[in-house]
Amino acid sequence: MVAITLPDGSVRSYDGPVTGMDVARSIGAGLAKAALAVRVNGALWDLTRTLDADSEIAIITAKDADGVELLRHDAAHVMAEAVKELYPDTQVTIGPAIENGFYYDFARETPFSTDDLAEIEARMREIVARDEAIIREVWPRDTAIKFFESLGEAYKAEIIRDLPEDQTITLYRQGTFIDLCRGPHLPSTGKLGTAFKLMKVAGAYWRGNSDNAMLHRIYGTAWASQKDLEAHLTMLEEAEKRDHRRIGREMDLFHQQEEAIGSVFWHTKGWTLYRTVTDYMRRRLEAGDYQEVKTPQLVDFSLWEASGHADKFAENMFTIRTQDDRHLAVKPMNCPCHVQIFRQGIKSYRDLPLRMAEFGSCHRYEPSGALHGIMRVRAFTQDDAHIFCTEDQITSETISFCHLLKTVYTDFGFTDVRVKFSDRPAKRAGTDETWDKAEAALMEAAKAAHLEVELNPGEGAFYGPKLEFVLKDAIGRDWQCGTLQVDFVLPERLDAAYVAEDGAKKRPVMLHRAVLGSFERFLGILIENFAGRFPLWLAPVQAVVAPIVSDANDYAVEVAAALKAAGLRVETDLRNEKINAKVREHSVAKVPLLLVVGRREAENRTVALRRLGSDKQEVLALDEAQAKLGHEAVPPDLV
Repeated sequence: MVAITLPDGSVRSYDGPVTGMDVARSIGAGLAKAALAVRVNGALWDLTRTLDADSEIAIITAKDADGVELLRHDAAHVMAEAVKELYPDTQVTIGPAIENGFYYDFARETPFSTDDLAEIEARMREIVARDEAIIREVWPRDTAIKFFESLGEAYKAEIIRDLPEDQTITLYRQGTFIDLCRGPHLPSTGKLGTAFKLMKVAGAYWRGNSDNAMLHRIYGTAWASQKDLEAHLTMLEEAEKRDHRRIGREMDLFHQQEEAIGSVFWHTKGWTLYRTVTDYMRRRLEAGDYQEVKTPQLVDFSLWEASGHADKFAENMFTIRTQDDRHLAVKPMNCPCHVQIFRQGIKSYRDLPLRMAEFGSCHRYEPSGALHGIMRVRAFTQDDAHIFCTEDQITSETISFCHLLKTVYTDFGFTDVRVKFSDRPAKRAGTDETWDKAEAALMEAAKAAHLEVELNPGEGAFYGPKLEFVLKDAIGRDWQCGTLQVDFVLPERLDAAYVAEDGAKKRPVMLHRAVLGSFERFLGILIENFAGRFPLWLAPVQAVVAPIVSDANDYAVEVAAALKAAGLRVETDLRNEKINAKVREHSVAKVPLLLVVGRREAENRTVALRRLGSDKQEVLALDEAQAKLGHEAVPPDLV
């Protein structure tokens, strides 16, 4: 007898070994038709694998996140099969599922072109229509290596050689195509459906190493339904319209150039936006009893060795050898420097919690291929802070931080926020006992802060577990911005201490926290979220006063002065241009308020107010416009 426990706690007994598909059929024909895989005692299995012992299982369908990821994984394999049929001399390498899609890397002399994608996609649909059974096979290691070598698939043979000796070698057969894969897979190619699309081609080094051969990557997207696919494609189309690089040019916010790759040239309007966000955050930090500090850009490399960052991040650090043979590093993060400030003078338990904040300018070497506008750069500023506290204060400080973060995001227009709990990574500092304590403390604090967290295994910082705050933008994209990390390691490594109430020397706990993360990236997110149409308080230029005729120029200057006195950022447009041309130009520049004045407005001391995105015009007395718009422009934390 085999007892199968289902997610609802019910138990089904079978006379002998069964497969996941057998169980699905015994529950109902509808479930059997929808079934894609089965989760057995926490591990994802093929539906055809045999269950010969009592197990807890769950049938996976396209409604489950695991099911959608499985569809994407199989889309990669079907694509590889299609490529091999169309271009037999091509070698297949690796093809994983990724967020929203999949890719496969191929080795061939001639790169793929975008024109090839339609033909490959058409062949994929043929393979789906064939409904080829996908069969799992376990092979001896040497047999599998010789098999792939006989096919000229050198990359697959190399992968097998590099696998641990005790790892089971599994191959999957679909039609005449056989691929190396751990699985699991769909029962057949027909289960994939047709809600997929090939998106683009790119280059990629074998195993991500620039010393290796350049491969040819094809990206695709795959979804559980045609409706989901079309929604994703619509989102991508909208995202292209909102591209922060294009909007940045149109609004004259910033530019980038090869002479400073990975850095940003902020123009006046862009820097105004930057300073507006900085000023807002500084006010919020001051209200939260943070002490702002400033630490050096160049620090001796020995500090990064002592902290452990050199071991983890050395390849991403910019370093300098001076004439007197000092080895310096441009700081990639702020935390070790903040510990140096904490260590100055004797700290008492009465000084804790000590909240130390810095708008810290950091530099990290990002590969040129990873750079993306101002979203991924080499020179950036973090709204960084470190809270030095006792173990008993972890929960209260977490609650306070989560309140700060939530209200900041709300002020910037983000109300949909998810939280991930990232635990210990494979490469880390500190003992397992220390990590047990840190993870337990952070989880307890998260519960006390009423956070619903989803587990993100192995993605913690090298010195401690972390909460990652993921916000959703106006078109449904996720952005991970804020973080909170519990760290028992760095205070020990860098000898930070305070005097406890009993006079004993103790290590503080260090909470690493950021709300926005990188200013550059967050500003890119803001630009795309609002498509450049910022809320009035954020807009670099909040209002433009434009006269219809030159006779109203003096009055336009007076109106601008009145609005500036009310706290608005105002420009005048006194050019000898028709008013319709001015309206169009300032609309493209995303100016929220356009105040039009002519002879009548000058005589009556009024303004004709046009708001961005509206064809309506509102006539207001000048003093009324000054009061009304001045109130509207106040930042949300000052209302």
